[in-house]
Amino acid sequence: MAERKILLGNEAIAYGLIEEGCRIAASYPGTPASEIMGTLVRLKDSESIEWLHVEWSINEKVAFETALAGAYSGLRSAVMMKQVGLNVASDPLMSAAYTGVKGGFTIISADDPGPHSSQTEQDSRFYAMLAKIPVLDPSSPEEAKNMVSTAFATSEKYEIPVMIRPTTRVCHARQDVIVKGYQHVETKSPTFEKNPSRWAATPKFRFLLHKQLNEKLREIASANEISIPGNGSTTCILASGVAWANAKEVMDELNLHDRVHLIKVNMPYPLPDSFLKTVLNAHQKVLVLEETYPVIEYQFRDRQKVSGRLDGTVPSQGELLPEKIEDIIRSWLGIEQAKRPVPEDLPTRRPTLCPGCGHRPVFYAIRKVFPKGIYPGDIGCYTLGINIGAVDTVLCMGASIAQAAGFFHSFNGNDKMPPIVATIGDSTFFHAGIPPLINGVVQGARFVLVILDNRTTAMTGHQPIPPISIENMVRACGVEFVRVADPYDLKSLEEILKEAGKYAFEDKKGIAVVIARKPCRMDRRAQHRFPEIEVFITDECNGCGYCVERFECPAISLPKKKEPAVIDPVLCVRCGVCVDVCPFEAIGVKK
Repeated sequence: MAERKILLGNEAIAYGLIEEGCRIAASYPGTPASEIMGTLVRLKDSESIEWLHVEWSINEKVAFETALAGAYSGLRSAVMMKQVGLNVASDPLMSAAYTGVKGGFTIISADDPGPHSSQTEQDSRFYAMLAKIPVLDPSSPEEAKNMVSTAFATSEKYEIPVMIRPTTRVCHARQDVIVKGYQHVETKSPTFEKNPSRWAATPKFRFLLHKQLNEKLREIASANEISIPGNGSTTCILASGVAWANAKEVMDELNLHDRVHLIKVNMPYPLPDSFLKTVLNAHQKVLVLEETYPVIEYQFRDRQKVSGRLDGTVPSQGELLPEKIEDIIRSWLGIEQAKRPVPEDLPTRRPTLCPGCGHRPVFYAIRKVFPKGIYPGDIGCYTLGINIGAVDTVLCMGASIAQAAGFFHSFNGNDKMPPIVATIGDSTFFHAGIPPLINGVVQGARFVLVILDNRTTAMTGHQPIPPISIENMVRACGVEFVRVADPYDLKSLEEILKEAGKYAFEDKKGIAVVIARKPCRMDRRAQHRFPEIEVFITDECNGCGYCVERFECPAISLPKKKEPAVIDPVLCVRCGVCVDVCPFEAIGVKK
């Protein structure tokens, strides 16, 4: 029975996948996409949906290839990731566009204009153009859910992968959505038709598959019908996704619908040439509003009448929030700009590791043991080691290990070669750290690698990691020096790091790996007892600020310079690590 539920955009997409009979769903966590798979896992368990296979894969490439095999077998399948995750899956994406599919195959790539929690604000619709597959651009949670049906139907009709590209404002918005349930879903048996010239095509056959792909794309473009309002206006705004929703709201408030055509584009690529020509012939001025790259704009062959990102009318970066869109429309139409109050310039609080986080003492110890080192970092909550001065580079997942090797080869033979200490999380190590570690061993690199093992993918919502021994995996990569340390035992951790440094830098034996293991305190599923050590500031404190600047625990603050530090009893989790941090032994333990 249908009912209305208030859902996150990501939850709505998950409900849409189940209602449309998705049989194989795979993902790797990454904000803003994580809740899609999280919801699928919850619904599968709570509703006992036996016909649905769900998995948190080791990385996005593996997730893509797993789900694609389901589509090869005639089953509706889906893969979910954030936009930088699509970079990892880009190799199978490009090839899958050529081979096509049998069952419906939906790629959900959640973009992060802003960016709010990503290395880039790249536009996945450009990947769709590059791969030559259709892409849908939802403007709300309800539309994102409904587009799942469109994506599967289009995919099956043309035997082509179809992308849905929600953005952060869709993924994390809430809306009341009609939920139909899954009882009506008819499950079908998988069947794989052997066809090597398609599924295992050699270059000769790939040429033919590319020709077929281009024909599919022309057919899809011809069927991509977009209505043009008929109020006779000579000005037009083309918009898609959240930009359309914000533009509609602005035009409602400014009463502009009689003056400007607002045309919604649900499938930004491929657009039919006939539609683009009609828009140009019917209007004197055209404004394109889209996030984040000029996908719609690029498809106009004649852009003399077209304004947007390419001519600077729309900024080339950042979100198109309602105020920004209002400013753009006012300027484009020659309307006086809105007068808004200037917000007070208040100080901001930078993100920091949680109180009691096991990563904090690791970064503190690294900087203490190797004060003049180079510290390649990686992607995860531990990126915040930058606040403690123990992260120098952050590129992409797994890059810390490869860059540590690169720094070694750059400085090798130099008399002033600095110690190189890389950090990477457990989930990131499994995702993308194993190949560069093998490569570093084979190429004779020497550095210290600290794997921050908190037993979960913490930053994106505590998704599970593979239950595989990291120690055994590291040894299998060819590393001979492997030690496990407890980050809360700061003195022992420092000694192990010194031992690792001697092995890698003084004895010149190779890569030394230290696994700093402490479960995440924020993971409620972690079956672990943490110490309860109540601490206080003694009279010996001279207000030097060392504990605040070098250890950066949120529970410790310095109200005024040269005055004693203060411990907030609400924020303090009583881990007791700070006792060993103060150089003046001014943090005591209550009996």
